[in-house]
Amino acid sequence: MKRATLVATALVGAVGLATLGVVLWWYRSLDEFAATPFGSPEEKVIEVAPGARLREVSAQLAQAGVVSDQLRTEWLAKRLTLDRQLKAGEYAFAGPQLPEKVLEAIAHNRVKLHHCTIPEGLRLDEVATLLEGCHWGTASEYLRLARDEKRARQWGIEGTSLEGYLFPDTYSFPKNPKPEAVLHKMVENFFAVLKAAQAQARPEVHLDVTQTATLASIIEKETAVPDERGHVSCVFHNRLKKHMKLETDPTVIYAKILRFGSFDGDIRREDLEFKHPYNTYTVKGLPPGPIANPGAASLAAALAPVDCDDLFFVACGGGTHQFCPDFQCHKRFVARCQLGKP
Repeated sequence: MKRATLVATALVGAVGLATLGVVLWWYRSLDEFAATPFGSPEEKVIEVAPGARLREVSAQLAQAGVVSDQLRTEWLAKRLTLDRQLKAGEYAFAGPQLPEKVLEAIAHNRVKLHHCTIPEGLRLDEVATLLEGCHWGTASEYLRLARDEKRARQWGIEGTSLEGYLFPDTYSFPKNPKPEAVLHKMVENFFAVLKAAQAQARPEVHLDVTQTATLASIIEKETAVPDERGHVSCVFHNRLKKHMKLETDPTVIYAKILRFGSFDGDIRREDLEFKHPYNTYTVKGLPPGPIANPGAASLAAALAPVDCDDLFFVACGGGTHQFCPDFQCHKRFVARCQLGKP
C-alpha cells in the first residue's frame, strides 16, 4: 500500500508537471504570437457586425489573413481586456500587423475611411451627382437636403440652398455616411476657409457672406488660371463701384440652367437679353446668390482683388484673358482673340 501510494503521488506530480509545462508552453506561444507581425501587403477588409462576439470577429480576422491564429487572437483579446470593447464597422488592414494593434484598431473604432474629391467650381447638382458616384447616398437625397431653406439658415446661410457653400475638397468618411453629415462638413469647411480669407481682406472691401460667396463663384467660373483670379476680381469690383452691369457669361449659363434644367452649350442673343435675377447682362450688381461652389483661392480673390483700372476682360486662348481699362481696348482684343483678326 505504501508503495502504491508513492507511485500514485509520483504520477500526480508528473501530470502536474506536464500540465504546468503545457500551460507555460501555451503562454510562451501566446507571447510569441503577440510579438510577431503577420499579414501580406494587400489590403484585407472585414466588416464587424453590430453585436458581433469575440469568436466571430477573431474568425473573420483569421479567415481574411489578418491574424495567423483564431484561438490565440481570442486569448490575446481577453488578456488585453479588449474582448468586450470591439466596435462594429468596416476595417482595413494591409502589410504585417501585430495582433495587438489589430485588436486595438477594432476596439478604438479606427474604421476604414472612404474618400471623395469635390473639384472647385461645380454646381450643387453636379456635387450631388459626384457624391452619389462615390457611393455616399443618392443625388436626389443630397439635393433635397441642400435645397432645404430651413437647414441652410440653421447652418448660417442666408440663401435658400447650400449652393456656393459646399467647399471643394477631398472628404473622408466611413462606409455609407449620412448625406446630412457630409453636407454639414462641407459647409463647416466653407466657413473655416472664409474666415481665413476675411482675415486677409482689403480694408476697402465690404462684402457680406452671401456677396463674398457669390462673387467668388463667378470668379471661379471665369478663370482657372491662379494668377488671374485677383485681376478678374478687380474688374468686377471696379464695375460694381461704377454701377455697371457685370455682364459675365457664367451667370447667363446659370440662369439658363434654372430656366430649362440644363445648358445646351450655346449662349444666344435672346439668352443675354432675357431678364432673369441671375443674368448679369440684364441686372445690375451681383446676382442673388452663388452660381457654383468656389474654392479657397477664389474666396480669397473676392475679398482681396489686385489693384487695377480695368473694366473688361476677354478670353484669349489657353484659358487666359486679356484685360482692358476701356471699351476701345476691349474691342481690339475681342477682334484679335475671338474673331482671329490681327
